[in-house]
Amino acid sequence: YLEAMQEVVLVATPERIDVMHTEIVHLQRLVQDLRTLSLADAGQMSLNRNQVDVGALLRRVAATYQLRAESQGVALSVEAESAPLSIQMDADRMAQVLGNLVSNALRYTTQGAISLRSSVVGGQALIVVADTGTGIVEKDLSRIFERFYRADQARDLQSGESGLGLAIARSIVNAHGGTISVESEVGRGTSFEIRLPA
Repeated sequence: YLEAMQEVVLVATPERIDVMHTEIVHLQRLVQDLRTLSLADAGQMSLNRNQVDVGALLRRVAATYQLRAESQGVALSVEAESAPLSIQMDADRMAQVLGNLVSNALRYTTQGAISLRSSVVGGQALIVVADTGTGIVEKDLSRIFERFYRADQARDLQSGESGLGLAIARSIVNAHGGTISVESEVGRGTSFEIRLPA
């Protein structure tokens, strides 16, 4: 499009500019995602660790997606223990992880509910993002953290997603000394569990 406009073969209409802008945003996101993964691979992902109230972080992420959830008819809730759970983490990086999980949940939950929960289990902080969406077929479960892997190829290509979100989420959680796992049942929903040193 841009070359054709430079050569005056195409007229620069608002619609064509919008298409180019959308593609540039996708490219920027892909480059940033690849940079994040390369830093993680090299063990050079910088973490700005501070004492963070996990419940407050969950509420911050939920607030970001509340309007989108409401527009889809999805109930988005936060369940945190009454006693504040505070741990050392990079709040922005962990918000990126949780945002990715909630965004994915919204993509596959057209109605129903998504919950973000936190608790302490076995001396570890446990964060759960669970939905009542379409679920993930068993053959895809073992591969969803792989780079560029898409369980639903058609839908993810249409949305412009890179297939790197869960790989990045795992890298960030691992950099915090934690683990991330998933359980899912087709037709009943999916649950991601993040365990971090408390």
